[in-house]
Amino acid sequence: MIRIQSLAKHFGSLHAVDGLDLHIPQGEFFAFLGPNAAGKTTTIKMICGLLKPTSGVALVGGFDVQREPEKAKAQLAYVPDFPFIYDKLTSQEFMRFVGDVFRMDRKLVERRTGELFETFHLTDYYQELAENLSHGTRQRLVIASALLHDPKILVIDEPMVGLDPRHARIVKQVLRERAKNGMTVFFSTHQLAVAEEVADRIGIINRGKLIALGNVEELRTQAHEQGGLEKVFLSLVDAEEALREKAAALDGIGGRD
Repeated sequence: MIRIQSLAKHFGSLHAVDGLDLHIPQGEFFAFLGPNAAGKTTTIKMICGLLKPTSGVALVGGFDVQREPEKAKAQLAYVPDFPFIYDKLTSQEFMRFVGDVFRMDRKLVERRTGELFETFHLTDYYQELAENLSHGTRQRLVIASALLHDPKILVIDEPMVGLDPRHARIVKQVLRERAKNGMTVFFSTHQLAVAEEVADRIGIINRGKLIALGNVEELRTQAHEQGGLEKVFLSLVDAEEALREKAAALDGIGGRD
């Protein structure tokens, strides 16, 4: 459902994403990991059509995000790491606004809003202005709104930020169930325990390049580690950084010859 081919984004001499190839099939729960400034959010913004690639292609639901943006974006929902809500709308009004964006029938919007608000423990906040909601409540509202039109693909950046353990568990359960029913979930996180718990596959990016891909056991094999995902992740990133330093040193020697 998501296919990335030779995707690159350059900001001057900075190659934020550098020739990325990735295929996420329907119904997969995919975790996208990497250190700070590795290229995760830049990749996500290109998938969602918020950034134009320097080169390469991002296909969403079979549609090129740049060539057919409306068809591609109709397939997905996007929750950024700092979600935006119109502060002067109530929670119910915000859901109606999202429904109107996707041209949904108002009765369907009201029915799904009720279901989602019950699931995410939002029923006490129907008439509450967004500006009065706590960070965790706003996060749950944004995730609920993203699921309103029953997207085929959900792209979500740091889904557990601001959530207490109870609501984090609910979000994980809902997304896991949606994935089992065919929704593709592409999420980025620094919470490695969450990725280890819920992801079918994990991709690790560093300095704009994909350095590892597979399930947890496959990553352990690649890293020659038998510990948890945190240990495996650090081993893979450190090994890739060491290779870069060695290559740079050899280039330096060659340049002096």
